[in-house]
Amino acid sequence: MNKVFPSSDAAVADMPDGVTVMLGGFGLAGIPENLIRAVVRKGVHHIHTISNNLGVDGVGSGVMLEKGQIDSHVGSYAGENKLLESLVLSGKLKMTLIPQGTLAERIRAGGAGIPAFFTPAGVGTVVAEGKEIREFDGRSYLLERALKADYALVKAWRGDTLGNLVYRKTAQNFNPMMAAAAKITIAEVEELVEPRFIDPDAVRTPGIYVQRIVKGEMYEKKIERRTLRTA
Repeated sequence: MNKVFPSSDAAVADMPDGVTVMLGGFGLAGIPENLIRAVVRKGVHHIHTISNNLGVDGVGSGVMLEKGQIDSHVGSYAGENKLLESLVLSGKLKMTLIPQGTLAERIRAGGAGIPAFFTPAGVGTVVAEGKEIREFDGRSYLLERALKADYALVKAWRGDTLGNLVYRKTAQNFNPMMAAAAKITIAEVEELVEPRFIDPDAVRTPGIYVQRIVKGEMYEKKIERRTLRTA
């Protein structure tokens, strides 16, 4: 099976409206920016996104918001996106906020085939509304369901033609677990090499989880909020 696609547009060409899509990255670090641009160009609508956050205004998945492509979002951080805030407050976009650790574990559980788990995070808050609560060893825990998706768009530093992926630093957040939790995982990489050029011990996502891989066409690598030290 040839997993290598010639472009980001080709890799998402069959994505239909109404899909659930996981978007890797943390802030603007490690986001699949080329695949996101391709989804915007294709004009997919009624998307249900799962990601830590939705970028910033005019950048990354924030562009999907501007184009009206997203119907609902599951994440842990509204962050720097003013458009996201306004859409949620006006009732134009449904947003489910989840504690960050719980979000990560729900995605990991989806990839591991674990349907649900108990966690103490959120007990006694609005997060607990409508959820089963059980006590273990004198402490209350919430039942949380696993998260899965139709597509996962992830970004890695280096990948081989078999789909094995190596990440760098902050880009490891959410990308590896999302790659395992979707029916179709599409990975974009900065360097695409033959299998013999990746150290097996460095592989974080085995190729068995990746159905498509593409070399990213162009990276902006913007900084979400630049902070400079005065002399």
